[in-house]
Amino acid sequence: MHPRAGIVLDGLARHGARVFECAEPLRLSTAQRVAMLRQPWRLPLLGGRMLGCWTRLAVRARKHSPDAVVVGYMGHFDVHLAKLLFRRTPIVLDHLISAGDTAADRRVGGRVRGALLRRLDRAALRAADIVLVDTREHADLIPADLRDKTVVTPVGAPQAWFDASPATDQPDQPTADGARVGESRLRVVFFGLYTPLQGAPVIGEALGLLADEPIEATMIGDGQDRAAVQRVAGRNPNVTWLDWVEAEELPEVVARHDVCLGIFGTTSKALRVVPNKVYQGLAAGCAVVTSGTGPQRRALADAAVFVPPGDAKALAEALRSLANNPEELARRRAAGRELAQRCFTADGVTGELVERLRALPGLEALT
Repeated sequence: MHPRAGIVLDGLARHGARVFECAEPLRLSTAQRVAMLRQPWRLPLLGGRMLGCWTRLAVRARKHSPDAVVVGYMGHFDVHLAKLLFRRTPIVLDHLISAGDTAADRRVGGRVRGALLRRLDRAALRAADIVLVDTREHADLIPADLRDKTVVTPVGAPQAWFDASPATDQPDQPTADGARVGESRLRVVFFGLYTPLQGAPVIGEALGLLADEPIEATMIGDGQDRAAVQRVAGRNPNVTWLDWVEAEELPEVVARHDVCLGIFGTTSKALRVVPNKVYQGLAAGCAVVTSGTGPQRRALADAAVFVPPGDAKALAEALRSLANNPEELARRRAAGRELAQRCFTADGVTGELVERLRALPGLEALT
């Protein structure tokens, strides 16, 4: 469901590993999982589904004798199953999402609940031999006594996003929808959940300020802040609202736009992450406009346009500037595409993980 897992597995395969995927979907949406944090009486549903998945996973896992096991993100419980099934095998846990951090970001508070979720995080980290995180800021959140397990691995972008990128930004090059890059109207896209991390109301307010500008925006997704976003966007006739785009169609849809929007939230989590959409937007050949946080500036350098977190006026001005300067737009798109191809492919982002795995007994041949 999330590109991170596929990127890690693809990257390991490109580095010479034989990868076997063993997955049993829990079939609970993010919204349902967050609801469980607010309504603990829903937890038996999680327990029942997890028991069924674990039973099927245990049967399937008996067919393999791996040298290492990778547990995907949100695997706080699965890492314990992996440890039980493969007692002498190194376990890699992708700790892309902290339970305690996510609960705080989604405004699911409470001292007792927060303490329990932090203990859940710590237990998962202790069970793993290698812990993947996506930024140095997230590595700093790992308890000091477990921090030597961490490997910082940027999320990167799946190959489909690179394949969707137009070959050139020249004005006579048609895009997938028949429009032409460099035409008079700037095309902007946002996709993702409308959550505090995204700062989506900031985008909505900026769109309200741009109602009379030659800028078209496509807003893809849903979530707790959507009503607020639509309210502050006002009556901008140049905004298209889409609830959903299928995952296999999303790269080409995004690639038809000139600008991909990142995140603009001001929560503590928003200041620590580099969202997957900025990697995907760069790979798809878009100019990226996102918040100028430390992790994003470090990862994207001059390949993105940065605005202060939470500043709708600065976001509106950045989009207006790109709309009025096609040469700068083309330069940003080319720089972003080059950076993505150089650093954010599957094999590129998993290089440090491969080095850590090669240091383990029996895995020296992984190149």
